[in-house]
Amino acid sequence: MATVELHYGAFGARLERIGQVDIDYDRLGSRPRRLGHLELSYDRRGTRLYSIGPMDIEYDRLGVRPRALGTWTLEYDRFGSRLTHVGPFAVTYDRLGARVRTVGQMTIDYDRLGSRPRGVRLPGAHAVLGEDQLVALFFVLHRIEMEE
Repeated sequence: MATVELHYGAFGARLERIGQVDIDYDRLGSRPRRLGHLELSYDRRGTRLYSIGPMDIEYDRLGVRPRALGTWTLEYDRFGSRLTHVGPFAVTYDRLGARVRTVGQMTIDYDRLGSRPRGVRLPGAHAVLGEDQLVALFFVLHRIEMEE
């Protein structure tokens, strides 16, 4: 298994790199603006992520919960609180249901305290994420960060 490291800023508060892909932030350093070559855009208020590159994010009627990411549908558990699928990628959780464990075939490893993702294990010998994997992983990690 190959590992893709997740790199955080000096104070450990924001994700700055997924493997070799840089995440650029706005001037205040609070919102990601680019994921590698993919532009991230937000709604008018600047609070909701509106698109990742060419993939628009569609929200429910109340504008709270994402329903689609580009052509991918987003599925939730029966209570509507936990994301279970991002298009073709199944999202699974640990036994208590608090932490995301996998996104498709990508397994997320956490730090010693178990609160922050520190790496992603991939099947095979090469630690290279495809663009679809990168977008799905960033979307899930971004949702984790926004819920904290």
